[in-house]
Amino acid sequence: MAIIEVAGLVKRYADRIVVNGVSFAVEQGEIFGILGPNGAGKTTTVECVEGLRTPDGGAIRVCGLDPQRDTGELRQLLGAQLQESELPDKLKVGEAMELYSSFYRSPVDWRELIDTLRLADTLDTQFRRLSGGQKQRLSIALALVGNPRVAVLDELTTGLDPQARRDAWHLIEGVRDRGVTILLVTHFMEEAERLCDRLAVIDTGQLIALDTPAGLVARIDDQQRIRFRPSTPLDQALLTALPEVTSVQHAGNHLVVTGTGNLLLAVATVLARHQVHVADLRVEQTSLDDAFVALTGRHFDA
Repeated sequence: MAIIEVAGLVKRYADRIVVNGVSFAVEQGEIFGILGPNGAGKTTTVECVEGLRTPDGGAIRVCGLDPQRDTGELRQLLGAQLQESELPDKLKVGEAMELYSSFYRSPVDWRELIDTLRLADTLDTQFRRLSGGQKQRLSIALALVGNPRVAVLDELTTGLDPQARRDAWHLIEGVRDRGVTILLVTHFMEEAERLCDRLAVIDTGQLIALDTPAGLVARIDDQQRIRFRPSTPLDQALLTALPEVTSVQHAGNHLVVTGTGNLLLAVATVLARHQVHVADLRVEQTSLDDAFVALTGRHFDA
């Protein structure tokens, strides 16, 4: 059952349309990602879902509620981590968690969130004295403290170091495992591939693709490439005869074998049969970043 439904969403600023007819549905317990270049309309879309902005057209339902009409009830069911959020400079971390926890009917134990996000030693630290990464981790904790049915996370791990980013991923996976639906805006391809069940690609305010991460990649190129340096000269015909192989090319003293299916096993079996050892072996596949470039015509930071 869809827990978020967006149908024909339109949002204008003055005479500029920033979201133009976007439609998608998010299933309960799903991590649904939104990708797009800067200015594509991603944040405006999720702010309409949260009820922070009023759409100029279309319809939105979250947990069966209208974000504009049912604001009070939706706040009990939806937690939001905004791309840019600020707290009073002198408010301490522990005070912020206590305050936000008091807003909800059934909050989680915020101390567990603080421990998981490695903020336990900042409880008496004022917001203004937190580092950028600590502020980001606190915003995640505040989004989840109300034990929401839906969590909207905009640029979840921007500013976090690699370990803190993985801690946040582990936390989000645990939250999803408890049945929470997550709407995630991200520009980290690794994050999208690891966390998201499905991805919506938005460009110039329009939805241009909607699929699983693997499905988006397969739309562009489902082939694999194996690059290696053989220990002895190898008759290419041995490889081109394999049904999994579509081409074999020389790149200096390396061979590049392109194909589909269980390509690595097929090639390795032939090499072993002919007692050919390999060095510098590398398996290459089309990445989500490659798919994004192909779909939008530009790199993510463009």
